[in-house]
Amino acid sequence: MDQVLEEKRQQLEGLRSEAELGGGPEKIEKQHSGGKYTARERIERLIDPGSFIEFDKFVTHRCHDFGMEDKKFLGDGVVTGIGEINGQKVALYSQDFTCWGGALGAAHAKKICKIMDLALENRIPVIGMADSGGARIQEGVDSLGGYAEIFYRNVKASGVIPQITIIMGPCAGGAVYSPAITDFIFMVDKTSYMFVTGPDVIKTVTHEEVTKEELGGASTHAEKSGVAQFKCNGEDECFERVRELLCYIPPSNFREQTTLFTSDPVFRDNLKLQDLIPSNPKKPYDMKEVITEIVDEGRFMEVHQDYAKNIIVGFASIGGEKIGIIANQPQILAGVLDIDSSNKAARFIRFCDAFDIPFLTLVDVPGFLPGTVQEYGGIIKHGSKLLYAFAEATVPKITLITRKAYGGAYDVMASKHIRADVNLAFPTAEIAVMGAEGAVNIIFRNELKGLKGKELEKKRQELVSSYEKQFNNPYRAAELGYIDAVILPEETRQRISEYFKTLKHKKVEMPRRKHGNIQL
Repeated sequence: MDQVLEEKRQQLEGLRSEAELGGGPEKIEKQHSGGKYTARERIERLIDPGSFIEFDKFVTHRCHDFGMEDKKFLGDGVVTGIGEINGQKVALYSQDFTCWGGALGAAHAKKICKIMDLALENRIPVIGMADSGGARIQEGVDSLGGYAEIFYRNVKASGVIPQITIIMGPCAGGAVYSPAITDFIFMVDKTSYMFVTGPDVIKTVTHEEVTKEELGGASTHAEKSGVAQFKCNGEDECFERVRELLCYIPPSNFREQTTLFTSDPVFRDNLKLQDLIPSNPKKPYDMKEVITEIVDEGRFMEVHQDYAKNIIVGFASIGGEKIGIIANQPQILAGVLDIDSSNKAARFIRFCDAFDIPFLTLVDVPGFLPGTVQEYGGIIKHGSKLLYAFAEATVPKITLITRKAYGGAYDVMASKHIRADVNLAFPTAEIAVMGAEGAVNIIFRNELKGLKGKELEKKRQELVSSYEKQFNNPYRAAELGYIDAVILPEETRQRISEYFKTLKHKKVEMPRRKHGNIQL
């Protein structure tokens, strides 16, 4: 080989090796000792083997202040490129904490923006792995401008391509708002955290003592704030969960949803459901058992599992057709709707609608949670988000009332009146303005006024029994056409599959407008 060519080859190999070392062996070892992979190792473990094509490997910053001209890392602290997950192309960026703690500068941000633009133009999902101490202070407003450029692209891509953020370490200050705009946030327990202001600033300003984990750890955001949809016990588990999620969602809103292979027969009887729902309407049961009984092979990928547990949302398939599921959970607060559950479900519904994912709504709801905490917190405003999301959605919508559907919550939970396509009910369904006891106390207050003791109780029970017989069933609603069919629990899977197949090519023309004005 020509000597000049050999020298150039060696130069390239040397630069590649330098770039792949990031901040150097010592920093890599420190990363490993903290229970964390490096930026490149994360990409390798997430994507299909050998599928990564890297961009901008030799990019460096152009800052000449504070001695930065003498401190450069090839790649500028972030690895970007294209890979495949389950054979599907995805765009990726992974921040490298071994280089200035993953701090974002102008060149770093430009690399991320380039890969986001490529993802949007080619209609493929974008996955970001955040592990950064925040803005690169030495670059000043250039760093801030870089964040804003990323935010703009997050908004532009919203509803067009899926955007997933994996928090692998710190994510602080302005950096948190890019993940907040994306569709799903994964966090790793004990090694990742997010907050706008850290513990030191909080102590100075408000005199509160709080640790990083308490303030913005994975448990905090998965259980209390609802910022994170998934909490994982380690980075490897996190990658597996991301791969699982991508099995259920399309690469963009331009692509038709593919089917999942299943050996579970659609005509399987759901015999377990015959006795699952108690005859006593006050007795709880686990709605997750209903879900796992009717979906393919009992596989249900729950989203926001640890937040607002009185409502359940997640992905599954029935007969190979991928769907979203929204369900009240009678085991928690009797399945009542409140501020957090309304926000959680509304966000999920709007994701499904944006990406043409049909959804099934399982209803067992006694109403909205009463009390001053909810009223002062804006339950009216937040509850309207759920109503808006259900009414706005144009994807195939099937609703099954398993038991209670009372008051305004009946309307909100994908009722026929807000244009669910198919509304079903079990024989155990109770569709009414309110429960029998509350209704009797209002309707018959004058009749009960003069009665006392046993006489009062006897009369009340008679009236309650009469009301339940007349109203606490699905047949009045079925007579009016608000329920399309009353079905037996054991035929649930078969009937739902048939309806979804019928609705597969549903088209709805919406009024011409820039966008609606959902309550925020």
